[in-house]
Amino acid sequence: MNKIFLEDIEITPSKVVCIGRNYMDHIAELNNEVPEDMVFFIKPNSAISDKLNFPQNQNSCHYEAEISFLIEDDKISGVGFGLDLTLREVQSKLKEKGLPWERAKAFDGSAVFSKFIKFNDDISKLGIELYINGELKQKADYSLMINKPLDIIKEAKTFLSFEDKDILMSGTPKGVGAFKKGDIFLGKLLFNDKVILEQEFKVL
Repeated sequence: MNKIFLEDIEITPSKVVCIGRNYMDHIAELNNEVPEDMVFFIKPNSAISDKLNFPQNQNSCHYEAEISFLIEDDKISGVGFGLDLTLREVQSKLKEKGLPWERAKAFDGSAVFSKFIKFNDDISKLGIELYINGELKQKADYSLMINKPLDIIKEAKTFLSFEDKDILMSGTPKGVGAFKKGDIFLGKLLFNDKVILEQEFKVL
């Protein structure tokens, strides 16, 4: 089973619960429709990694930076920086045929995380930034989310159960795009516009 770190403690999430289309500008940049209901998908434990590997046997892959939450007792207990890696061309073909997204979203290494830090403060003051090779690519905060994390958790619980140490990925803002081996990613989490966590990843 793949593991992540909560500060200095190694933990094993059973799954990653993800919500799609949660920022208006991101919906627009991909020419998607605004969903009537929350759009959920799952990444298994086998997708979890603390390293950013370009997927094997693929020519293209997109990054999606997301504020990510550690769940315990159905509540938020920690926060981290996450990357939802997406095979966009594969996803587009699947969507056209009305098929599930697992081939594009749930492959090994598709859920990349920084370490997590304990967090029991006001989540409405959280923000995120992603830099690639020193250039700011994505920036957003809680206020821009269509569905807020506590509402996402409540809705998810209508059809699935969170195991302790599961992760919730809260959606990506505009600015997604392709990347390549050798790129340097710098993910930052902010609280009240001050950096509380940052982590660098080199694409392997």
